[in-house]
Amino acid sequence: MKKSLVALAALAVAGVASAQSSVTLFGVVDASISGYSSTSRDLNGATFLNPFYVNKGSVKASRRELANGAYNSSRLGFRGTEDLGGGLAASFWLEAPITNDDGQTGVSTFARRSTVSLSGGFGELRLGRDYTATFWNDTVFDPFGTNGVGTNLIFTANNGFNAFNGTAATPVAGVPSVTGSNYVRTSNSIGYFLPPNLGGFYGQLQYAFSEKTKYSPGLATPDVANNSRQGRYVGGRFGYANGPLDVAIAYGSSTIGDQYYVGTTNKVNTLNLGASYDFGPVKLFGEVSRAKNKLDYETEPFLGGRPDTDLTGYLLGVTVPVGAGLIRASYSAVKYDDNQQEVLFQPRIADRKANKLAIGYVHNLSKRTALYATIARVSNKNGAALTVGGPSFVTSGGFTPKTSTGYDFGIRHAF
Repeated sequence: MKKSLVALAALAVAGVASAQSSVTLFGVVDASISGYSSTSRDLNGATFLNPFYVNKGSVKASRRELANGAYNSSRLGFRGTEDLGGGLAASFWLEAPITNDDGQTGVSTFARRSTVSLSGGFGELRLGRDYTATFWNDTVFDPFGTNGVGTNLIFTANNGFNAFNGTAATPVAGVPSVTGSNYVRTSNSIGYFLPPNLGGFYGQLQYAFSEKTKYSPGLATPDVANNSRQGRYVGGRFGYANGPLDVAIAYGSSTIGDQYYVGTTNKVNTLNLGASYDFGPVKLFGEVSRAKNKLDYETEPFLGGRPDTDLTGYLLGVTVPVGAGLIRASYSAVKYDDNQQEVLFQPRIADRKANKLAIGYVHNLSKRTALYATIARVSNKNGAALTVGGPSFVTSGGFTPKTSTGYDFGIRHAF
């Protein structure tokens, strides 16, 4: 149950004599017994040049653990609103990820969301770290909400596809990093949201600063990769929700790398369209997505630059209410196209692809507490290496990633 604190409590927490209308403490504690298994196979055989080759079979990497966030992400947050009069309101939202399975990560950062807003009849202006416009369709139109082993492959593939170049932060125990990607959330953003009284139409625009130092003259710029434009994001999402129908389209461009003196900028442009329709006895979900990893050149190389890589995917899902429970199922698939030029007398390199089937059940013990179970399986082809979570595939020694399976059995409590 959300616990609304009176202005006196807000005063004690904030230490400021303010006119807060309300402050709310909220959170989710989610724990599961989860298992993961990633199997690689030796696809090689005897050849004319090596007639005595002995196939190595398969190798499996597996792990079982007590995990968190397999149904809803565990979190602890504070949000508040102040009525400014005249239809205006100021608000804040601070939300921290927590790892209740080991207690290592507490309120060390507000990496999930940290925003301050001004809203009114014009809509909402929101500043800070927030979800990106292009992420919403992945999670809203996924029966599993991009949590646990059931998470759709569109999200899994794009999350890795959008990783920043060369900026993997050194892990600090208990302190989540916010510097690796702009795919789910982006820091330093300014967002505008349409007002909610538009007859079911909704939308947002978003811009995130890279916060990189600009030098004048340009030759004063340090010769360090990814120090000029990396981290910038611009995107938007617009949709319509009325009754049983919800449909939305989103587009975003994330700058994931740059090299000033080479004259290149690496961007990932993402377009997705999602929809759901609630028939009552059954609710259907769907999404199509296309992302392009492109390298822009200030001066195009004489022999041509690096080819773009395209990532396309689709998702079909369903939920079926059964008494106090909910059956969930989804099928998703993705394909990578590296746009490699064909070489004479050599076979064309097949596109990497993968598909995933997930099914689960949620039993609601109350409005705040639920038990859940999910199983999922990923099949990889042509070198794709997507998993349901857990350990990576073994790829050394001639092994090729093939299947990944997993399960979650857990409990979620919200307050």
